[in-house]
Amino acid sequence: MKVVAINGSPRMDRGFTEMLLQPFLQGMREGGAKTEHFFAKGLKIKPCTGEFYCWEDKPGECYQQDEMQMLYPKLRQANILVLAVPVYIPLPGEMQNLINRICPLLDPVLEMRDGRTRARPRMDVQIEKVVLVSTGGWWERGNFETLITIVRELAETMGIEYSGALLRPHASFMKAKEKITQEGREILEAARKAGRALAQEGQLPAQLLESVSRPLVSSEVFMKMWNRSYGAENK
Repeated sequence: MKVVAINGSPRMDRGFTEMLLQPFLQGMREGGAKTEHFFAKGLKIKPCTGEFYCWEDKPGECYQQDEMQMLYPKLRQANILVLAVPVYIPLPGEMQNLINRICPLLDPVLEMRDGRTRARPRMDVQIEKVVLVSTGGWWERGNFETLITIVRELAETMGIEYSGALLRPHASFMKAKEKITQEGREILEAARKAGRALAQEGQLPAQLLESVSRPLVSSEVFMKMWNRSYGAENK
């Protein structure tokens, strides 16, 4: 099994998204998968220009000569695509550019599925599953809904399986004084087990997903601590 993971965090290896992604990929390797890992910010990828060259002129080929040309063969050969994305409004621009540039992987022959216009992967594309790994600063899991919709819609448009999401709200509470807390270590261990289960069993166990995203503090405590840290309590 081949896995390509793309981290869209502008903070790259310094962010909470990478902190959650790494044990997840470790678990996948323990389950027998071969993983490759990229940072969207570390790749020189231009925005899609909407020319549809990849569908109308030379199907499957993008005319823009940038680092997507390196990434396309790896994406075609991957069985699982992991998109690691922190919650922005709604997601970092580098990741949006990369997602838009996935268009050459799709066959331009369209069909209706469940009342929606959809495409399918080209014959040389091996991707079967898409997984979301995401961290956010706000307290509730509902803050991930826009990202989940984007990734699920991408999967459905491509005609591949959306395998679920590993979500960590109020991710900063996994650390105290710049060190990972005991609860933080438990969350990372659950992420590792989730990756291994996906590689071995083909699915993400609901119990492990719940463990990764469980509240670490109450919403009231979160609000008080957040507002205090930004000096906003009395504004």
